[in-house]
Amino acid sequence: MTGPGAPHGPAPLLIACALGIERFALRGGDRGGAPGSVTVLRTGMGPKAAEAAVTRMLGGLQGRGTAVIASGFCAGLAPGMRPGDLIVAEETRDSRGSTACTGHGLLAEALARAVPGRTVHTGPLTGSDHVVRGVERAELRATGAIAVDMESAATLWSALRAGPRPVAAVRVVVDAPEHELVRIGTVRGGISAFRVLRAVLPAFHEWHRSLLLPRR
Repeated sequence: MTGPGAPHGPAPLLIACALGIERFALRGGDRGGAPGSVTVLRTGMGPKAAEAAVTRMLGGLQGRGTAVIASGFCAGLAPGMRPGDLIVAEETRDSRGSTACTGHGLLAEALARAVPGRTVHTGPLTGSDHVVRGVERAELRATGAIAVDMESAATLWSALRAGPRPVAAVRVVVDAPEHELVRIGTVRGGISAFRVLRAVLPAFHEWHRSLLLPRR
């Protein structure tokens, strides 16, 4: 947007997550190096809540151009995944189709530097409206998806419906085929995932800064 009343400086970054513990981790991370304003939005659980919260946040002129990252925890689908592994979506999927993510390769490289020693997986991230376990997990894996969560696909779909913008999804595995959880807040896998989520913000800033560079 240009002209009188237009915002000055880099476009803002919106990081959307579902849970209070996710917001606490993301807000507690290192904010140094942010090229513009950063907002961490708690949407509530499920695709409908994510869609409503993101649509409200990006409504109107003030939401134009805001980059959006869907983040938080997820369930890994591939054998060998462990709590604390990172998922960078190449695309998100739900019943409405797929949404391509912006600069996922750069984001994966930045995360590898920000959280050394943690495995970074890239591939399709699929959406669900409920917690996925057992046989259903294997069925989703057969579609080519590497992880599942309830909000990322709805978040990115809603963000692009509100206007063109860069979008991405980064999730931390808290639940995996060999490490299924009963409750997220009561197991060591959840603690490991929380620590990783707390460390990802510098990579988000690096991705955001890259959007401001002139394209060749």
